[in-house]
Amino acid sequence: MSICAARVDERMIHGQVAMVWTNVVGANRILVANDDVVKDDLKIEGLKLAKPAGIKLSICSIQRAIENLKNNKYGEDNVFLITRNIPDMANIINGGVDLKEFNVGNISSKDGSQQIKKSVNVTPKDIEIIKDLINKGIKITAQMVPNEPDSSIMTYIEK
Repeated sequence: MSICAARVDERMIHGQVAMVWTNVVGANRILVANDDVVKDDLKIEGLKLAKPAGIKLSICSIQRAIENLKNNKYGEDNVFLITRNIPDMANIINGGVDLKEFNVGNISSKDGSQQIKKSVNVTPKDIEIIKDLINKGIKITAQMVPNEPDSSIMTYIEK
């Protein structure tokens, strides 16, 4: 099993992820990891409908995703890991999953967040987590679609 790509995307599976990213990264399985989504039957059904034909889908809590990835549950699959937010991705990395980089795609505006890019809003806590992960050697980009430059997210935060 290999994680062929990882992305923070609040919308999880949608047009860009389903039709563009999955093909570009060569994934044959999408793993959505989030503690709230796994308990929401409506969201689960929406994710099943949104996934591309022929692509496997797993929807797990953060802890289950960590266990499954560390225990090679997905065998030879090329896994595209998607979390809804930066803390979830950090928890997976800090939980021992060997992930060297991830992309931040869509995070909507919330109280206390700042817009750093057209579709990316981060809170002070997100920025703290990002800096911590970068200090640990994790590459974090902010890229909406694959043909955009894969610039470090810090180039947007430090403007």
